[in-house]
Amino acid sequence: MKFFKSLYFTQRFFLLLFGIAVGFLFSYWISFLYAVTWMAVVLMFLLLIVDISILFRTKGISAERILPGKFSNSDKNEVNLKIRNTRNFKLSCEVIDELPVQFQKRDFLMRFMLKPGQEKEVSYFVRPVARGEYHFGRLNIFTSGNLGLVKKRNTFNSNQMVKVYPSFMQMRQLDFLATDQRISRPGLKKIRRIGHTMEFEQIKEYVRGDDARTINWKATAKQGNLMVNQFQDERSQPVYSVIDTGRVMKMPFEGLSLLDYAINSSLAFSNIVLKKKDKVGLISFSNKMEFLLKANSRMSQLNLIQEHLYNIETNYFDSDYGLLYSHLKKQLPQRSLLMLYTNFEHISGLKKRLASLKALAKNHLLVVILFENTSLHELIEARPEDINMAAHQTLAEEFEQNKKLILMELQKHGIQAVLTKPEELSINTINKYLEIKARGLL
Repeated sequence: MKFFKSLYFTQRFFLLLFGIAVGFLFSYWISFLYAVTWMAVVLMFLLLIVDISILFRTKGISAERILPGKFSNSDKNEVNLKIRNTRNFKLSCEVIDELPVQFQKRDFLMRFMLKPGQEKEVSYFVRPVARGEYHFGRLNIFTSGNLGLVKKRNTFNSNQMVKVYPSFMQMRQLDFLATDQRISRPGLKKIRRIGHTMEFEQIKEYVRGDDARTINWKATAKQGNLMVNQFQDERSQPVYSVIDTGRVMKMPFEGLSLLDYAINSSLAFSNIVLKKKDKVGLISFSNKMEFLLKANSRMSQLNLIQEHLYNIETNYFDSDYGLLYSHLKKQLPQRSLLMLYTNFEHISGLKKRLASLKALAKNHLLVVILFENTSLHELIEARPEDINMAAHQTLAEEFEQNKKLILMELQKHGIQAVLTKPEELSINTINKYLEIKARGLL
């Protein structure tokens, strides 16, 4: 039974079979073709037996699917395949990998030739758009020999599992921001420091480019050389990513929900905060308080944040901002920076929650991070083709205007806000944090 399950006929076999059928058909009018066609049948049968016996004599091929320890959500993750021909003749290979159901890809196929004893490494990329467990099925490799009449199916690495975590690749890409802000990158702002809202670090010798306002004249008189005071950012300030997991965060954008964008950004942002020697924490809430991780400056804090972000899910409930305020009033007595990831599509939605946001802003430095609907912008810019499209554009302009009103309303009440495209969320959030540090607002 196992033999028949692994035996497949090739396209060449069916073409020959078709040719034999045509030979028998024409032998009705041309009598000598009948004997020739039967000879072809016998020859084909013998070649088939030879091909099967050679191909199925031993396993003939070894293969391995090499998966990383975890996948990074919304990024391209590499999967490697290592395949070796253990036969002393050339093999034609077709690779069909059974990808996890989340990818909805059923046309995976690779074709290549393997020389005798050759080992080949091939790779492909997958882009997950949801966190969770991804189960790979069997790695199927169909091999055929020189005659090419039959194929043998070989299976390897069935039921491998890999977990998809928030985008740690994005976190690594932005890691340099914590150490060298002089590197230029599209989307990053150069922030001018205002005054000396930093801690004193040391006195050092003046070098070209140092701020002349930091010259220490007493030390200069003692040393006989120009000496300057060197400062560093204030450290150990509590910073929290506050993630709204209510229904407003279910909105999809390029395969990801707004919640997933917020989660990916929170991980990259938390890494930068820790590298800047501040304390970082995490809060998630909807119609109830779901999680609160107190701010800490240990690097192990990043692992705790990543493990919780992996399990965050959104729901269809309206988020309770009054509950958030009362809970944080008890749990966070120290003034902290709160980076609130949420979304309001209409000014009326903001006004229902404005009292709670204002109360939060009295005790903490609150930054509300909102998402720009880029699809609406594309619709507004397009030329209307009919009345229906013109009506849709009018509605889109109204929604876009509402976003601007929401931003103005927050700023009017002294609440800082960031309106960003989802794909630029991490860059703009980190920019805002660096700006707050430079201005000494916390």
